[in-house]
Amino acid sequence: MEADRFDLAWAVRTAHFPMTIGFDYPLDTALISLTGDRCALDCAHCGRHYLQHMQPVWEVAADIAAPSCLISGGCDPLGRVPVTAHLDRIATLRQGRRLNWHVGLIGRPEIEAIAPYVDVVSFDFVGDDETIREVYGLNRTVQDYVDTYLLLKEYVRVTPHLTIGLRGGVISGERTALRLLAELGADSLVILVLIPTPGTRYADRRPPSPEAAADVLIDARLMLPRAPINLGCMRPHGEYRARLDVLAVRAGVNKIVSPARAAVKAAQELGLEIVRGRECCAL
Repeated sequence: MEADRFDLAWAVRTAHFPMTIGFDYPLDTALISLTGDRCALDCAHCGRHYLQHMQPVWEVAADIAAPSCLISGGCDPLGRVPVTAHLDRIATLRQGRRLNWHVGLIGRPEIEAIAPYVDVVSFDFVGDDETIREVYGLNRTVQDYVDTYLLLKEYVRVTPHLTIGLRGGVISGERTALRLLAELGADSLVILVLIPTPGTRYADRRPPSPEAAADVLIDARLMLPRAPINLGCMRPHGEYRARLDVLAVRAGVNKIVSPARAAVKAAQELGLEIVRGRECCAL
């Protein structure tokens, strides 16, 4: 990877943003599933694994001690999270709290129903038809994701999420997705990296190298010069994270979730003031 690409990305960052960087440790955002551990899909990267770490909405106390919640859940066979389920419970949780939603490929009636309870929607954006079929098993296209994204933007604030290496560690459609988001408009962006997860179809795959992932981060910074870009929580741990996070700082990201120690040092060496948070980075 050429050093001058990092220099160019850094120049774009400093031209449009103050010399601060957010380091978020989302301990104060409750993770809530509208479907428990149920999902009609068997996505190659998830296999319902991550739903097991969320609390079913029907078990959540109304006075839960959290200033914010992530409202998510499994999908139906068409890739839609049943967002109108348990709206009475959501209305209670909404009081005094900020809500970040994962919604999938929902339609206008569902968006209109949940809009009063939404602070932001985290929308997974995919830029390759074959990736959609292979990963999600859905007979949907990139255009379906574009249409849903534009529909959501009519009603609520949307933060698109882009997973580098989603297709089993292969870079496939990420830059197309970035070009589309640049054309459609994105107020912010969260970038994730495939985690090969035990028990899933991608368990034995490898994520893209930290350098390859950083190259996509640089393209994101250049294509979306004024949009805050966050490196989100879903990315490999250990040495991989230590290498990637330092490169991400140099690539001009605005926020990193649970950063490696090396990234903190890199930020300080670049003269960035660190601002720490305790909630989901999309909020």
